[in-house]
Amino acid sequence: MTENVTNKKSAMMEWIDKRYPWTDFWKKHLSEYYAPRNFNFWYYFGSFSLLVFVMQILSGIWLVMAYVPTGEGSFASVQHIMREVRYGWLLRFMHTTGASAFFVVVYLHMYRAVIYGSYQKPRELVWLVGMVIYFMLLVEAFTGYVLPWGQMSFWGAAVITSFASAIPYVGDLLLVWLRGDFNVSGVSLHRFFSLHVIAIPLLLAVMIFVHLVALHHVGSNNPDGIDIKEKKDKKGIPLDGIPFHPYYTVKDLVGVVVFLFIFCAILFFTPTMGGLFLEPDNFIPANPMVTPAEISPVWYMTPFYAMLRAIPDKLLGLMTMAAGVAIMFVLPWLDRSRVRSIRYKGRLSKIAILVFVICFVGLGYLGHEGVTPLRTIMSRIFTLGYFGFFLLMPFYTKIEKTKHLPERVTG
Repeated sequence: MTENVTNKKSAMMEWIDKRYPWTDFWKKHLSEYYAPRNFNFWYYFGSFSLLVFVMQILSGIWLVMAYVPTGEGSFASVQHIMREVRYGWLLRFMHTTGASAFFVVVYLHMYRAVIYGSYQKPRELVWLVGMVIYFMLLVEAFTGYVLPWGQMSFWGAAVITSFASAIPYVGDLLLVWLRGDFNVSGVSLHRFFSLHVIAIPLLLAVMIFVHLVALHHVGSNNPDGIDIKEKKDKKGIPLDGIPFHPYYTVKDLVGVVVFLFIFCAILFFTPTMGGLFLEPDNFIPANPMVTPAEISPVWYMTPFYAMLRAIPDKLLGLMTMAAGVAIMFVLPWLDRSRVRSIRYKGRLSKIAILVFVICFVGLGYLGHEGVTPLRTIMSRIFTLGYFGFFLLMPFYTKIEKTKHLPERVTG
């Protein structure tokens, strides 16, 4: 009986393989993709990012079924979802909590790449594609933030899009193009809806696929920053590598269980996170005649918003905010260190990364708070520290003393 079932499976797989390279795909990217044997805690967040992306797509599909993308019906449709659609509140909170969870895991994923030098040769393209994904996530988050059409959604859209008018010559035309109208209106809402639901998710799916293919082509980095492909046995298998499946698939499943436990705890007990994930003003219908006391984006955009507010000139502030994202694209060419991992870099690199984290978190906090003279000064100091990490990197990574790299990866 068992032999007959096995033969049927083999025949089915043979039929599939003649028409679709499923077995080759499985071997190349899972069972025969050799990853370094010393992956640690920081390597969970890449798989978590993919998990949250799927969760956002699925929850978004169900939300769209009851959402009305018009200026007159959007806020009411969100309330309808929350109050009358069966488990609608769960789907909406899953989506809003998922948005914040997405950026938590993406920021930690990016931090891991920075501390272990995963952007260095030959993984520059992996980093660049990842940065494109990050930029697209920011746009996706902003367009989704507008859709509930509450007070903060409306005024956030008005403030953020108004920065386009600071661009010389084409600013006013660009502003009207972004909004689809002379002011933020239902036309703007529908435009952002189409981008959030269709255009950007499709592009994200493509770029995530490209990111994974590029990663598997050059191989994964590791905490030691040593290429495992350089030392292989007679069969061509890396001495310090293990098959991704079943070792890391099982390990990631354990991490996923822990992640979902934390995610569900937030989802069921504090989905608004005290106003950090969902602001109180966004439970009030959009009113063009009433401006909220404080207008600020969601927490994952506040570091760049703080940079913007730190500069008194509107155009320079916009350029600084844009540069805050753009400068990360050139990171692979700024690092002149002879080693990849922070484990073997010198004291200057370790101090620089510590300062960078403090500045980024500080900017995130200040961007969420109201404007005061002291907070403005602190924002400028943190902005200088943020850019200093990148602009001074060619110097401190070149002159510092580094530790000797081991011949093979450590445990």
